[in-house]
Amino acid sequence: MNTDINQSLAIIKRGCEELLIEQELIEKLKKGVPLRIKAGFDPTAPDLHLGHTVLINKLRHFQDLGHQVLFLIGDFTGMIGDPTGKSATRPPLTKEQVIENAQSYASQVFKILDKDKTEIVFNSSWLTDLGAAGMLKLASSLTVARMLERDDFSKRFKGNLPIAIHEFMYPLLQGYDSVALKADVELGGTDQKFNLLMGRELQKQAGQSQQCVLTMPLLEGLDGVNKMSKSLNNYIGINESPEIIFAKLMSISDELMWRYIELLSFESLETIQQWKSLVTAGENPRNIKVKFAQEIVARFHSQDDAEKALHDFQTRAKGGVPDEVLEVTINIDSEFIGIAQLLKLAGLVESTSEAIRAIQQGGVKLDSKKIEDKNLQLSKGVAVIAQVGKRKFAKVNLI
Repeated sequence: MNTDINQSLAIIKRGCEELLIEQELIEKLKKGVPLRIKAGFDPTAPDLHLGHTVLINKLRHFQDLGHQVLFLIGDFTGMIGDPTGKSATRPPLTKEQVIENAQSYASQVFKILDKDKTEIVFNSSWLTDLGAAGMLKLASSLTVARMLERDDFSKRFKGNLPIAIHEFMYPLLQGYDSVALKADVELGGTDQKFNLLMGRELQKQAGQSQQCVLTMPLLEGLDGVNKMSKSLNNYIGINESPEIIFAKLMSISDELMWRYIELLSFESLETIQQWKSLVTAGENPRNIKVKFAQEIVARFHSQDDAEKALHDFQTRAKGGVPDEVLEVTINIDSEFIGIAQLLKLAGLVESTSEAIRAIQQGGVKLDSKKIEDKNLQLSKGVAVIAQVGKRKFAKVNLI
């Protein structure tokens, strides 16, 4: 490796929560050979969001330092369901769901990772071959008392909530993945610490050199409170349109902006410190947010898209209509259609009740004019630019 140990450690530890055990990692780095860096992803959902990329960005840091990334897709363990942080048994995925989601993951991660330095592996390759005897042997590696040290298991046990036996197998199977892959380092979120340490334990029992463990923080969502999650609708999907990604990033608070920049930006620590100094000296944090939002859009789309997204955002901020607006044609049976129904059929709201709320809150415009009448009727043959909120537009043709 061209970078010395201290510089490598600074890059590796950037933004991380905990590194266990640092001295062991130093000894591994001193050998001067590429390390095997493992991170596992259960394909429980087909789309990645920026919260997922905190870990993937760190994998890219390791690649830039010359190491080999093992991007593990848990197609076997995904059919069990990771119990981490869950208060109830997770429903397992079908094999078909796992395969579909895994293919989606693989197509998305190379927007960040270097394909030549990434090996995508599926843990069904070795876990399927374990068989009943192998599973029983693996189950004998740990006691129930030790397993109940895990916070989520402990809480469920004390709360008289059911814990299925197969859930105890999940940390063991994740740990066995590290044995099968001979991992030197495993990455995971802070909520994965128990499972990551299980890899060290099983490698020790197998007579292997133990992996180091690096945990990364869980990224807060747009609300600045809860972990980024699609179910909470506080996420930014990496496959969302450039305009949506840009606008969502611009909506975060100035305080949360620095958290996002630390965990998601590829700018140097020196550059980020310069940005902080500029803001302290009086520069508007919005200017830094624009640079960051453009960086993220360019990463997942292109630089041209980043420029267009900025223009689109500025146009919307001034109350204008974006250059590119989705065109929708609605066939109506009668001569007129109500405004709430129009907004629903145009895909701008989920329901007519949501449309009515948006109108009452002053968030609906037709041809840039605010609509206050929830009972407004529009006639067949009309074409209008409909807007809900600051980001949803559609050119609607009524025929």
